[in-house]
Amino acid sequence: MGSAVIDATGLEHLISTLIDRGYRVVGPRRSDDAIVLGELSSADDLPRGWGVDVARGRYRLRRRDDNALFGHSAGPQSWKQFLHPSRQRLWSSDGTPPEEPPRYAFIGVRACDLSAIKILNGVLGVGAHPDQGFVGRLRRIFVVAVNCTEPGGLCFCASMGTGPEVGPGYDLALTERIDDDGCHYVVDVGSDDGADVLAALPHRDAEQNEIDSARSDVSEAANHMGRQMPEGDLRELLIVSRESPRWEDVAGRCLTCGNCTMVCPTCFCTSTEDVTDLSGEHAERWMHWASCYEFDFTYTHPDSVRKSGESRYRHWITHKLGTWHDQFGSTGCVGCGRCIAWCPTGIDITEEMNALAGLADDDRWRPSDD
Repeated sequence: MGSAVIDATGLEHLISTLIDRGYRVVGPRRSDDAIVLGELSSADDLPRGWGVDVARGRYRLRRRDDNALFGHSAGPQSWKQFLHPSRQRLWSSDGTPPEEPPRYAFIGVRACDLSAIKILNGVLGVGAHPDQGFVGRLRRIFVVAVNCTEPGGLCFCASMGTGPEVGPGYDLALTERIDDDGCHYVVDVGSDDGADVLAALPHRDAEQNEIDSARSDVSEAANHMGRQMPEGDLRELLIVSRESPRWEDVAGRCLTCGNCTMVCPTCFCTSTEDVTDLSGEHAERWMHWASCYEFDFTYTHPDSVRKSGESRYRHWITHKLGTWHDQFGSTGCVGCGRCIAWCPTGIDITEEMNALAGLADDDRWRPSDD
């Protein structure tokens, strides 16, 4: 099926159609001076005319000079929270089954976040013992992706191969276009379900010049990324940088707060706890997000393995960009820039990797073979 075009009315119909079909529609909306992901009742809930300014340790909303609905980069939340919730009940002594997960329709999924969902599926959804809760939630979603034409100041998806154009995995993909007549959207169909929903919307076939212009804008966005990873094999760079003095430098700034792991769309680590009521007659087991920055994360009697902030930061970045390949066959980073924006001290993962690359050929810090 070729591309189509919908206008603001078509987008409103898209949301209402998904609601009528039993989906809980979730998308970006303005709340508490940030663009967050929340339930939508109509297109009026989308952040019309709002953009964001981001820098290391900084995130601020700003008014745009147009009415774009998707003219903003990634906020503090990712779609992970709906597919891999921060707290889940695993078991109850009274045999109460887990709640049936809702059927989510995600509106406004960026290329980086669509890649993150695919990466999470490679971790939690496949293998000998898949997370059945994750698999069940993923199976029920409807994805409306959005191609990026304006990357944010911290985006580096182009150097990670995850954007700005959305890859496979969507039902519908929108490219927002703004002209004198307002906003309209070039729509690509990625599934039979997507084609069925599009057929229910007021739309027209896209003209070739509209398709070409939309593709050109998305392609050009790759040349305007705010950040870039060093070229070459990042996994190999981290191997040869195992004893680099750069780790001590970053440890002097890292608070080991775990913010980067909480906002990362692919970090998946969890822990479990058992709770009882005061009578001791009812017990439950809960799983909740954990962070490799926690001192007790590597506790093995009689002590933790990674005691220093230096070792914990090195582990996080080495796993994200290096050993993730060994475990799951891909990188664990999608270039969204959230970890940079939401780090209280402004530690920049791209800056650290470029610093390691700059030191990689310097033999002065390498340990002697003697």
